[in-house]
Amino acid sequence: MVDAGLFDDVMSRIDAGNLQLTGEGGFLPEMVKAVLERGLQAELSEHLGYEKGDPAGRGSPNSRNGTTPKTLASEVGDLRLDGPRDRAGSFEPRLVPKGARRVGGLDEMIISLYAGGMTIRDIQHHLARTIGTDLSHETISKITDAVAEEVKGWQARPLEEIYPIVYLDALVVKVRDGHQVKNRAAHIAIGVDLDGIKHVLGIWVQATEGAKFWAGVCAELKNRGVQDVLIVCCDGLTGFPEAIEATWPQTTVQTCVVHLIRAAMRFVSYTDRKRVAVALRPIYTAPTADTAENALLSFADSDLGKRYPAAVATWENAWERFIPFLAFPPEVRKIIYTTNAIESLNYQLRKIIKNRGHFPNDDAVIKLLWLAIRDIEDKRARERVKEAGLPKGTSRKAPGKLVEGATVQGWKAALGALAITYPDRLAQHIN
Repeated sequence: MVDAGLFDDVMSRIDAGNLQLTGEGGFLPEMVKAVLERGLQAELSEHLGYEKGDPAGRGSPNSRNGTTPKTLASEVGDLRLDGPRDRAGSFEPRLVPKGARRVGGLDEMIISLYAGGMTIRDIQHHLARTIGTDLSHETISKITDAVAEEVKGWQARPLEEIYPIVYLDALVVKVRDGHQVKNRAAHIAIGVDLDGIKHVLGIWVQATEGAKFWAGVCAELKNRGVQDVLIVCCDGLTGFPEAIEATWPQTTVQTCVVHLIRAAMRFVSYTDRKRVAVALRPIYTAPTADTAENALLSFADSDLGKRYPAAVATWENAWERFIPFLAFPPEVRKIIYTTNAIESLNYQLRKIIKNRGHFPNDDAVIKLLWLAIRDIEDKRARERVKEAGLPKGTSRKAPGKLVEGATVQGWKAALGALAITYPDRLAQHIN
């Protein structure tokens, strides 16, 4: 088409408004229709053993028997095909299988739109408006539900025997419970393996009281192969430390320092926040627990501490879960100081779920979050591929891996420090 100048002619007609690309009668649907029909005729010729009109087919026990009209939904609009038939009814087309109602990447498009935060009704309107394809609510729902088994398989997949560090954080989602819509916490766990590579271990929607819920989560992780965790970094979740210690007695449960600072700052006026932040720094940068305690007492006795006693109480109440942090060397502190590894993911996920209103059930929450994580990582990977051939020294703007498969910075030094701190628990896995 390009060599013959036909492409330029088509584009000029599109620019002039005399031809549309997609939708009924559009250039792309008609071109795809022609290609598919020609391909189906070629498949039938191969099945019969002779071409259409070939005298060699005379007397053959099977022959062509006209066509059957069929409408296919596609990513460029509806396609009205004339599918060829044979008299014996033995022809099974592979290009467009019998019973198929969609073709091309339409299913993938719908799943991508769903993963991007669009509701089923939004997708329905979007397809009708952009490509002229009118799919029912039930059809779109079935397409998105088709990944449910894949999600279940992912959620039940075997895990590593040990994860030196696990980050746990949550985001709030609205889920319908009977005739009410309630806030629930969707918890996401990220594990760092012995190579320093991050993995999303699972997604759980908290529907019961803390201790009972976390006992189930820990039991599930252990049943999937996790026999030991060195450090779990989380944000003061009710019942979680007890569940962790019941499952992995030697695991250190560490309160996220950044969460602790933010919690204290809730009680501080905007004008004093910088001063309070400076005053709190000696606490979490202290070389020992005793030094940190003296720093906290100094802050409590200061004018700022007396002005904001609730901020002081925040640190006092979380003290037992904070001080394990101070026992580690700087290489490890840098990694467990914050759950940013998972908060950056949650930030992206919140943008996706904010316009959805509420979810019909917990499984729908897990399905969307899993699809969203996969979609985010796929988009980032495509951007990196585009820059793969650039010469060295060229500025690259493509983002790295968000979570899954990303490597923790400074991991070698941190692993060395952990090996010294936990020689008996790591030696058998490292050697």
